[in-house]
Amino acid sequence: MNQAIQLSATVDIEQCDQRLDQVIAVLFSDYSRSRLKEWILAGYVTMDDVVITKPRFKVLGEELIVVNALMEMEERHKPQDIDLNIVFEDEHLIVINKRAGLVVHPGAGNPDGTVLNGLLHHYPEIETVPRAGIVHRLDKDTTGLMVIAKSIRVQTKLVAMIQKREITREYEAIAIGQMTAGGKIEAPIARHPTKRTHMAVDADGKEAITRYRIAEKFRAHTRLRLRLETGRTHQIRVHMSFMRHALLGDPVYGGRPKPVKNSIPELIEEMQGFKRQALHAVKLQLEHPITGEMMRWQAPIPADMVRMTQLLRQDTLENQPKSEGL
Repeated sequence: MNQAIQLSATVDIEQCDQRLDQVIAVLFSDYSRSRLKEWILAGYVTMDDVVITKPRFKVLGEELIVVNALMEMEERHKPQDIDLNIVFEDEHLIVINKRAGLVVHPGAGNPDGTVLNGLLHHYPEIETVPRAGIVHRLDKDTTGLMVIAKSIRVQTKLVAMIQKREITREYEAIAIGQMTAGGKIEAPIARHPTKRTHMAVDADGKEAITRYRIAEKFRAHTRLRLRLETGRTHQIRVHMSFMRHALLGDPVYGGRPKPVKNSIPELIEEMQGFKRQALHAVKLQLEHPITGEMMRWQAPIPADMVRMTQLLRQDTLENQPKSEGL
């Protein structure tokens, strides 16, 4: 069974003199580079109504690129009865509050047991939508809100909204170290040069922008609210590590949590058992892609982060200098 794919986008003037296969990989990043190249070679891609079959064809900028392709149904992933905390649903989209430990999409080391497998079980019709409607991801141990499309039409609109920065994604996090003020991090991100599963700040990477503000200061940690303007893999984790304020508990970019001197015993114990990055997608706001209604969702801070915040607060209070009596 084949699936009709119809895509269109205008080449950015800044992409002038780039190869067609490179340009459409950016414009239609929902699809793999290899698949897009196959579509060019098969004659499924037009530029200003002219069929282009050479992947290395150079663009000038501002051309209209249209893809009309037939795609074989993607690899069949098995539906699984996985609990998905659904906070909103209508005929067009779903919003879930993802728990820690749940992988979003099958991949190496995680062939099943993912959000995608759960979606296929709860919504069998979503099988016809690429990646079961998933338009953005959260890392395995990051919790919080995700929006999922129920149709290709809605998926296309949501992806475009993300690219245009029209969807607000706000996160709660606990960072290592005491930060003094909020700010904006503009640091491009690319695959780490030697560690294949890691990302890193790289001058030649893709644009990545994170805004943050301080919510609360502790003795040696800071509670933050962060807002993504772009959505690179591991973006918040990489940016905070780059700022030398890695997220508490981050096993990849932060190392093991280390309580500071004179920490209260409960905090030491909690840090020893805190095995994930303290990061939660707390707020999601978007204009409904079909109705145009402005919609907002909030996800309660998970219990482990609430407990850690309470202990950091208590530790800070108990280590305040004692005022001497007269």
